[in-house]
Amino acid sequence: MVSGLTRDTMVEIASFILKSIEVISDDEKDRFIGELVEAYKRSARVLVMGAGRSGLVGKSFAMRLLHLGFQVYVLGETIVPKIREGDLVIAISGSGRTRLIVAAAEAARIVGAKVIALTTYPNSPLGKLADLVVKIPGRTKIAREEDYFARQILGLHEPLAPLGTLFEDTAMLFLDGITVELMHKLGKTEEDLRSQHANIEL
Repeated sequence: MVSGLTRDTMVEIASFILKSIEVISDDEKDRFIGELVEAYKRSARVLVMGAGRSGLVGKSFAMRLLHLGFQVYVLGETIVPKIREGDLVIAISGSGRTRLIVAAAEAARIVGAKVIALTTYPNSPLGKLADLVVKIPGRTKIAREEDYFARQILGLHEPLAPLGTLFEDTAMLFLDGITVELMHKLGKTEEDLRSQHANIEL
């Protein structure tokens, strides 16, 4: 059995995510899924973006969207096409202040794409320019005093989850849940996803 700080950290993160399930808005979740379903039906392009570990969470979600049959791309890759009016942009940033992501979201809005932000701070620069914000709880890298409410309500012990760990892990599992709901709404089976999975892996 795992013991020590590793166990304590795993328990802390798991407990936080369980509490977050009761905090994340069902309405925001449903609207997010609705936008994705509409993008799928219209064959609109979906651009997923995030920086650092949030970017890795985004890549993981983009992979599942690909398996579901979406036209999906990840910001920063060389094969990202022109984003057009009616396309969908999913921006992941705990602080909502990451300059690269905010600038890219602004550019997307200018061309008429719809922006969905996953962030802890709806009133952040990213949150304010997004068409839809899905508020994901979690400690982020920004100033401690701005995280005070979340830390008190959700009982965080900061040394066990440094920097943006709680936001990133919560966002990851939330998006895994979104994937399953999309499977049901789009009538996809696990076999359908498997058929789109990479077949040249070693």
